[in-house]
Amino acid sequence: MASGDDRIITIDGDIPVRLRRNLRARRMTLRVSRADGAVVLTLPPRASEADGAAFARSRAGWIRGAQAAMPAPQVAAFGAALPVEGRALILSPAPVRAARVDGDALLLPQARAPGRVAEAWLKHLARDRLAAACDRHAAALGRPFAAIALRDTRSRWGSCTQDGRLMFSWRLAMAPPEVLDYVAAHEVAHLAHMDHSPRFWAAVAGLMPDYAPRRAWLRRNGGDLMAWSFRSDGPGGA
Repeated sequence: MASGDDRIITIDGDIPVRLRRNLRARRMTLRVSRADGAVVLTLPPRASEADGAAFARSRAGWIRGAQAAMPAPQVAAFGAALPVEGRALILSPAPVRAARVDGDALLLPQARAPGRVAEAWLKHLARDRLAAACDRHAAALGRPFAAIALRDTRSRWGSCTQDGRLMFSWRLAMAPPEVLDYVAAHEVAHLAHMDHSPRFWAAVAGLMPDYAPRRAWLRRNGGDLMAWSFRSDGPGGA
């Protein structure tokens, strides 16, 4: 639960850091966004901004290292090899009205911006795959969910609300199917346990005994999926 407006400070001469106070936080945490390298420092209620700034300054080297290690930006333009369900498909212009897979190519309408068409197609694919996975896991758990929503979230792959609404990043359609399935199981398990306690992880293991390598894949490769841009200003771009 955030409190008040965020504030931006600059550390080490040129690193902007967003200070965000969270009433539930127990300690200061520093995060570098996988999407754009933005730095967010979360402060617990009693921590001062001065203490937060000092903490961020002490981690300046780590911040620079994390930003330098980020994947290079990728643009969903014609000719690009876009990951789709764990395999690369070449975005190819074709005399088609809608996107479709043809061998190792994703055929896209040649007169339309490929990034926008590919994004819409990925969203549709993600919704189909996630709905099926969540239906299966919810039935196994015996806990129905209220609804599924897709977002282009940058800090999490999924979430679950107290009233049973599940939210997912549509970029999961780019990951291998077993990784998408893991995220679905993870969020469905939150229908029973709204935390990350041992009971929660036991519920995840009950739905998916081999979840660990799938979780590890997402931690290792998720930044690559976040690096893709699907928008640009001109035709033929993203």
